[in-house]
Amino acid sequence: MELAEMKIIVTGGASGMGAYFVRQLLRAGARVAAGDVDLEGLEKLAAETGSLPGVLYTRSLDVTREQETAAFVEWAAASMDGLNGLINNAGIIRDGLLVKKDRDSGEIVKMSRADWQAVVDVNLTGATWMVRDGVAWMASAGEAGVIVNMSSLSRHGNRGQSNYVAAKAALAANTVTWAREFARFGIRVGALAPGVIETPMTRDMQQKARDALVAAVPVGRIGTPHDVWLGVKFIIENDYFTGRCIDIDGGLNMS
Repeated sequence: MELAEMKIIVTGGASGMGAYFVRQLLRAGARVAAGDVDLEGLEKLAAETGSLPGVLYTRSLDVTREQETAAFVEWAAASMDGLNGLINNAGIIRDGLLVKKDRDSGEIVKMSRADWQAVVDVNLTGATWMVRDGVAWMASAGEAGVIVNMSSLSRHGNRGQSNYVAAKAALAANTVTWAREFARFGIRVGALAPGVIETPMTRDMQQKARDALVAAVPVGRIGTPHDVWLGVKFIIENDYFTGRCIDIDGGLNMS
Protein backbone atom coordinates (compact mmCIF):
# COMPACT_ATOMS: atom_id res chain seq x y z
CA MET A 1 0.00 0.00 0.00
CA GLU A 2 1.18 3.53 -0.71
CA LEU A 3 1.51 5.87 2.29
CA ALA A 4 -0.34 8.63 0.44
CA GLU A 5 -3.33 6.30 0.04
CA MET A 6 -3.62 5.52 3.73
CA LYS A 7 -6.71 6.29 5.77
CA ILE A 8 -5.25 5.17 9.03
CA ILE A 9 -5.91 5.21 12.76
CA VAL A 10 -3.02 5.78 15.18
CA THR A 11 -3.77 5.07 18.85
CA GLY A 12 -1.65 6.78 21.47
CA GLY A 13 -1.03 9.42 18.83
CA ALA A 14 -0.59 12.48 21.04
CA SER A 15 3.07 12.03 21.95
CA GLY A 16 6.19 9.89 21.66
CA MET A 17 6.41 7.36 18.87
CA GLY A 18 2.71 7.71 18.10
CA ALA A 19 3.04 11.41 17.35
CA TYR A 20 6.15 10.69 15.27
CA PHE A 21 4.21 8.15 13.20
CA VAL A 22 1.41 10.66 12.69
CA ARG A 23 3.83 13.31 11.45
CA GLN A 24 5.48 10.93 8.98
CA LEU A 25 2.16 9.75 7.61
CA LEU A 26 0.97 13.33 7.16
CA ARG A 27 4.21 14.25 5.39
CA ALA A 28 3.46 11.44 2.94
CA GLY A 29 -0.04 12.79 2.29
CA ALA A 30 -2.07 10.26 4.28
CA ARG A 31 -5.30 10.86 6.12
CA VAL A 32 -4.78 10.10 9.80
CA ALA A 33 -7.19 9.72 12.72
CA ALA A 34 -5.18 10.08 15.94
CA GLY A 35 -6.71 9.04 19.24
CA ASP A 36 -5.41 9.46 22.77
CA VAL A 37 -6.55 10.20 26.31
CA ASP A 38 -4.24 13.24 26.18
CA LEU A 39 -6.46 15.86 24.55
CA GLU A 40 -3.94 18.66 25.12
CA GLY A 41 -1.32 16.61 23.31
CA LEU A 42 -3.67 16.03 20.38
CA GLU A 43 -4.40 19.75 20.12
CA LYS A 44 -0.68 20.53 20.13
CA LEU A 45 -0.06 17.91 17.45
CA ALA A 46 -2.80 19.35 15.25
CA ALA A 47 -1.36 22.85 15.58
CA GLU A 48 2.15 21.66 14.71
CA THR A 49 1.16 19.62 11.66
CA GLY A 50 -1.36 21.92 9.99
CA SER A 51 0.97 22.77 7.10
CA LEU A 52 1.74 19.15 6.17
CA PRO A 53 0.21 17.63 3.01
CA GLY A 54 -1.95 15.05 4.77
CA VAL A 55 -5.11 15.59 6.78
CA LEU A 56 -5.27 15.00 10.54
CA TYR A 57 -8.40 14.20 12.53
CA THR A 58 -8.20 13.96 16.32
CA ARG A 59 -10.53 12.65 18.99
CA SER A 60 -10.37 11.43 22.56
CA LEU A 61 -9.84 7.67 22.82
CA ASP A 62 -9.51 5.38 25.81
CA VAL A 63 -8.82 1.97 24.27
CA THR A 64 -9.83 0.20 27.49
CA ARG A 65 -13.43 1.30 26.96
CA GLU A 66 -15.01 -1.10 24.50
CA GLN A 67 -17.75 1.28 23.40
CA GLU A 68 -15.19 4.01 22.73
CA THR A 69 -13.11 1.86 20.38
CA ALA A 70 -16.16 0.97 18.27
CA ALA A 71 -17.33 4.58 18.18
CA PHE A 72 -13.83 5.82 17.32
CA VAL A 73 -13.55 3.45 14.37
CA GLU A 74 -16.94 4.55 13.00
CA TRP A 75 -16.03 8.23 13.47
CA ALA A 76 -12.59 7.79 11.88
CA ALA A 77 -13.98 5.97 8.84
CA ALA A 78 -16.65 8.62 8.36
CA SER A 79 -14.14 11.47 8.78
CA MET A 80 -11.56 9.98 6.40
CA ASP A 81 -14.11 8.63 3.91
CA GLY A 82 -12.85 5.12 4.55
CA LEU A 83 -10.41 3.11 6.63
CA ASN A 84 -7.54 0.91 5.47
CA GLY A 85 -5.03 0.99 8.30
CA LEU A 86 -4.43 0.86 12.05
CA ILE A 87 -1.30 1.41 14.11
CA ASN A 88 -1.90 -0.05 17.57
CA ASN A 89 0.49 2.16 19.52
CA ALA A 90 -1.31 3.04 22.77
CA GLY A 91 0.50 1.60 25.76
CA ILE A 92 1.43 2.06 29.42
CA ILE A 93 3.87 0.52 31.89
CA ARG A 94 3.51 -0.24 35.60
CA ASP A 95 6.85 -1.92 36.22
CA GLY A 96 7.62 -3.92 39.33
CA LEU A 97 8.68 -7.37 40.46
CA LEU A 98 5.86 -9.88 40.81
CA VAL A 99 7.15 -10.64 44.33
CA LYS A 100 9.87 -8.74 46.18
CA LYS A 101 11.22 -8.15 49.68
CA ASP A 102 11.08 -4.59 50.96
CA ARG A 103 14.63 -3.45 51.78
CA ASP A 104 13.62 -1.50 54.88
CA SER A 105 10.95 -3.65 56.48
CA GLY A 106 11.89 -7.04 55.09
CA GLU A 107 8.25 -7.66 54.22
CA ILE A 108 7.23 -9.53 51.09
CA VAL A 109 5.47 -7.25 48.60
CA LYS A 110 3.37 -8.57 45.69
CA MET A 111 2.43 -6.87 42.43
CA SER A 112 -1.06 -5.46 42.81
CA ARG A 113 -3.96 -6.67 40.73
CA ALA A 114 -4.53 -3.02 39.71
CA ASP A 115 -1.01 -2.71 38.24
CA TRP A 116 -1.39 -6.03 36.42
CA GLN A 117 -4.83 -5.24 35.04
CA ALA A 118 -4.08 -1.67 33.95
CA VAL A 119 -1.20 -2.79 31.73
CA VAL A 120 -3.08 -5.74 30.25
CA ASP A 121 -6.18 -3.61 29.67
CA VAL A 122 -4.33 -0.99 27.62
CA ASN A 123 -1.57 -2.98 25.91
CA LEU A 124 -3.49 -6.13 25.07
CA THR A 125 -7.24 -5.86 25.55
CA GLY A 126 -7.50 -2.33 24.16
CA ALA A 127 -5.34 -3.26 21.17
CA THR A 128 -7.55 -6.29 20.57
CA TRP A 129 -10.73 -4.19 20.59
CA MET A 130 -9.16 -1.79 18.09
CA VAL A 131 -8.24 -4.66 15.76
CA ARG A 132 -11.65 -6.27 16.13
CA ASP A 133 -13.59 -3.09 15.43
CA GLY A 134 -11.25 -1.85 12.70
CA VAL A 135 -11.27 -5.16 10.84
CA ALA A 136 -15.05 -5.48 11.21
CA TRP A 137 -15.45 -2.10 9.48
CA MET A 138 -12.96 -2.92 6.71
CA ALA A 139 -14.44 -6.37 6.09
CA SER A 140 -17.96 -4.96 5.96
CA ALA A 141 -16.86 -2.26 3.51
CA GLY A 142 -14.84 -4.71 1.41
CA GLU A 143 -11.73 -2.58 1.89
CA ALA A 144 -8.27 -4.18 2.04
CA GLY A 145 -6.01 -2.90 4.79
CA VAL A 146 -3.02 -3.29 7.05
CA ILE A 147 -2.57 -3.40 10.83
CA VAL A 148 0.68 -2.66 12.67
CA ASN A 149 0.82 -3.80 16.29
CA MET A 150 3.43 -2.29 18.57
CA SER A 151 4.85 -5.10 20.66
CA SER A 152 8.16 -4.79 22.53
CA LEU A 153 11.50 -6.53 22.89
CA SER A 154 10.23 -7.28 26.39
CA ARG A 155 8.02 -9.95 24.79
CA HIS A 156 11.01 -12.29 25.14
CA GLY A 157 10.96 -11.82 28.93
CA ASN A 158 12.25 -8.98 31.09
CA ARG A 159 12.79 -8.72 34.83
CA GLY A 160 10.29 -6.49 36.61
CA GLN A 161 7.75 -6.46 33.78
CA SER A 162 5.51 -9.51 34.24
CA ASN A 163 2.42 -7.53 33.24
CA TYR A 164 4.02 -5.76 30.27
CA VAL A 165 5.77 -8.94 29.03
CA ALA A 166 2.52 -10.90 29.14
CA ALA A 167 0.65 -8.23 27.17
CA LYS A 168 3.34 -7.62 24.53
CA ALA A 169 4.06 -11.34 24.03
CA ALA A 170 0.36 -12.01 23.58
CA LEU A 171 0.06 -9.15 21.10
CA ALA A 172 2.95 -10.59 19.05
CA ALA A 173 1.35 -14.04 19.10
CA ASN A 174 -2.05 -12.67 18.11
CA THR A 175 -0.41 -10.88 15.20
CA VAL A 176 0.10 -14.34 13.68
CA THR A 177 -3.42 -15.43 14.59
CA TRP A 178 -5.01 -12.34 13.11
CA ALA A 179 -2.88 -12.48 9.95
CA ARG A 180 -4.26 -15.97 9.34
CA GLU A 181 -7.84 -15.00 10.16
CA PHE A 182 -7.98 -11.76 8.19
CA ALA A 183 -6.12 -12.74 5.02
CA ARG A 184 -9.48 -13.71 3.52
CA PHE A 185 -10.49 -10.04 3.77
CA GLY A 186 -7.30 -8.77 2.14
CA ILE A 187 -6.06 -7.43 5.48
CA ARG A 188 -2.42 -7.93 6.50
CA VAL A 189 -1.21 -7.85 10.11
CA GLY A 190 2.36 -7.23 11.25
CA ALA A 191 4.08 -6.24 14.48
CA LEU A 192 7.20 -4.42 15.62
CA ALA A 193 9.11 -5.03 18.83
CA PRO A 194 11.28 -1.99 19.60
CA GLY A 195 14.24 -2.32 21.93
CA VAL A 196 15.73 0.63 23.82
CA ILE A 197 14.38 3.77 22.12
CA GLU A 198 15.27 7.42 22.76
CA THR A 199 12.63 8.84 25.09
CA PRO A 200 12.51 11.55 27.77
CA MET A 201 13.24 8.78 30.30
CA THR A 202 16.42 7.57 28.57
CA ARG A 203 17.54 11.16 27.91
CA ASP A 204 17.25 11.96 31.62
CA MET A 205 19.29 8.95 32.76
CA GLN A 206 22.57 9.49 34.55
CA GLN A 207 25.43 9.36 32.05
CA LYS A 208 26.99 6.26 33.64
CA ALA A 209 23.73 4.33 33.39
CA ARG A 210 23.14 5.56 29.86
CA ASP A 211 26.66 4.54 28.78
CA ALA A 212 26.08 1.04 30.21
CA LEU A 213 22.81 0.82 28.30
CA VAL A 214 24.43 1.85 25.02
CA ALA A 215 27.31 -0.59 25.57
CA ALA A 216 24.83 -3.48 25.63
CA VAL A 217 23.50 -2.63 22.16
CA PRO A 218 25.63 -4.21 19.39
CA VAL A 219 25.16 -1.29 16.96
CA GLY A 220 26.44 1.06 19.68
CA ARG A 221 23.54 3.44 20.15
CA ILE A 222 20.02 3.82 21.47
CA GLY A 223 17.26 3.57 18.87
CA THR A 224 15.17 6.52 17.69
CA PRO A 225 11.49 6.87 16.79
CA HIS A 226 12.63 7.12 13.16
CA ASP A 227 14.21 3.67 13.40
CA VAL A 228 10.85 2.29 14.46
CA TRP A 229 9.00 4.34 11.84
CA LEU A 230 11.07 2.65 9.12
CA GLY A 231 9.63 -0.64 10.34
CA VAL A 232 6.09 0.75 10.25
CA LYS A 233 6.69 2.03 6.73
CA PHE A 234 8.00 -1.36 5.61
CA ILE A 235 4.94 -3.22 6.90
CA ILE A 236 2.53 -0.75 5.29
CA GLU A 237 4.26 -0.66 1.93
CA ASN A 238 5.23 -4.33 1.51
CA ASP A 239 2.07 -6.13 0.37
CA TYR A 240 3.80 -9.51 0.69
CA PHE A 241 4.49 -9.13 4.42
CA THR A 242 2.11 -10.45 7.05
CA GLY A 243 2.00 -12.49 10.24
CA ARG A 244 5.40 -11.66 11.67
CA CYS A 245 6.87 -9.56 14.49
CA ILE A 246 10.13 -7.76 13.72
CA ASP A 247 12.56 -6.88 16.53
CA ILE A 248 14.01 -3.39 16.04
CA ASP A 249 16.60 -3.46 18.76
CA GLY A 250 20.07 -2.76 17.35
CA GLY A 251 20.90 -6.44 17.68
CA LEU A 252 20.20 -6.58 21.42
CA ASN A 253 18.30 -9.86 21.15
CA MET A 254 20.57 -11.69 18.69
CA SER A 255 20.75 -15.40 19.43
